[in-house]
Amino acid sequence: MTTVTDPEEVRRWQEATEAVDAIAKSFPDVCETTRYGNKTWAVGGKGFIWMRPFTKADIKGWGDSPRPNGPLLGVNVEDLGEKEAILGSSSRAVFTIEHFNNYAAVLIDLDNVDQVELLELITDAWICTAPAKLRAQYLEQARLPD
Repeated sequence: MTTVTDPEEVRRWQEATEAVDAIAKSFPDVCETTRYGNKTWAVGGKGFIWMRPFTKADIKGWGDSPRPNGPLLGVNVEDLGEKEAILGSSSRAVFTIEHFNNYAAVLIDLDNVDQVELLELITDAWICTAPAKLRAQYLEQARLPD
């Protein structure tokens, strides 16, 4: 795992983490944990979003094209079909890497994502990961009146 050591990079990651934390904790029964050395937010004991710096292998596999160099967030999606739909319809701030092949998740470049898009992706990640009863309660409460 690549470690962020530059003071400016550390500050950017801390600010991004705080912003994600505020959104994540707005959902029921979310707790913070650490997975593979990265801050992770979980519901029902399952991680649904996590801070995810590039590894050396990710950087090597990226090639010569410009890559995001700021804070990244991994986000669960419902399934591989949903992943393809998100990648096809989201902004350039949402992308995938070779390591995520055949895995229902995408990465978000937190320096460049629109806050509405970020909220939608985190909401969807929580919904697809939350236990069925909790998800149903949340969706019932979130319904708008007809």
